Amino acid sequence: MKLSILMPVYNEVATLGSAVGRVLAVDFPVDVELVVVDDGSTDGTRELYRAWAGDPRVRVHLQPVNGGKGSAIRKGAELATGDYLIMCDADLEYAPEEIPALLAPVLAGDATVVYGTRTFGSHNAFSYVYVLGNRLVTTAANVLFNCYISDLETCFKLLPTALYRSLDVRSAGFGMEAEITGKILRAGIRPYEVPISYKARSREAGKKLTWRDGVEALWILTRERRRRPIPVP
Repeated sequence: MKLSILMPVYNEVATLGSAVGRVLAVDFPVDVELVVVDDGSTDGTRELYRAWAGDPRVRVHLQPVNGGKGSAIRKGAELATGDYLIMCDADLEYAPEEIPALLAPVLAGDATVVYGTRTFGSHNAFSYVYVLGNRLVTTAANVLFNCYISDLETCFKLLPTALYRSLDVRSAGFGMEAEITGKILRAGIRPYEVPISYKARSREAGKKLTWRDGVEALWILTRERRRRPIPVP
């Protein structure tokens, strides 16, 4: 088995070096590749990529303009050569060291799709409104699809590369999280959940998600629920 780690990057000059270094330092139980898609960075981030030019595990693709997280992940999935893929942001809110924990149920034959479920504690930089919005969107998915998941918006979504490509995710921005989940649930797949840590950053530190993304997520979930079931490859 080979795992493709997709890292969308937009103006992350302060954290990209640490993020890539931590991914490459993890002792994975499978072969891995890191597919970095720079989504039109303008803050000097692109000057950092030459540091990994000689590492066969790292592939970098430069998007000409900023198209949003969804478009960056879509491109990364096109380039991926792994059997499975997982998204891993470059902002260090998620710990790459915990990715093997999501692989474990797949390798044991207990799951096909695995989500990393975050815990929200007072030591983090998110607001009550942010946590409430995440819970509202997740609850909407549970009601619409008559299921129970704990964290729809988590970045850590591990699934077969062929399955992701078959979903044909079109949302260019953060709406891709809701679209992936809506389509997976519509296909009759229930994600296996593994608890993970989460270190949210503040708006001042570069947090990009807004309330508008929550409204978009609700619309996307409603749209997906009304469509026909998806055949699983």
